[in-house]
Amino acid sequence: MKMEDRERYLRIALQLFGAIFILVYFLMKFWPAGWQWVPNQHEYEQMILGVYATLGIFLILASKRPLENLSLIWFTAWSSWVHAGIMAFQAVMDNSEHGHLFGDVPALVLVGVVLAVLAPKTLRPMKAAA
Repeated sequence: MKMEDRERYLRIALQLFGAIFILVYFLMKFWPAGWQWVPNQHEYEQMILGVYATLGIFLILASKRPLENLSLIWFTAWSSWVHAGIMAFQAVMDNSEHGHLFGDVPALVLVGVVLAVLAPKTLRPMKAAA
């Protein structure tokens, strides 16, 4: 894939994931079995919503210049995998939380995979000014 195409798809992914992170509240309300832990913990939800909404805003901002924001992009990929792994373990251990294995766990794995595939591992060397 050409670098220009890759960067364009990365921008789209950052905007899409950013918007979804900002709107995660609605996922919790419309599909609680896949996005909300039982019993409903308002303090936990507020914390998650605050963190993900903030991350979503910064992902959208990063979409304007993704190559200048690789640390944020890689943080999002890795933290998504870590979050998904912890949630998967907890969902497997607690029968009432199995819905997460079909909701937020695969969604977070997908976020990490898409960003890892599209984000360059390193920046290309800059050409010397003529």
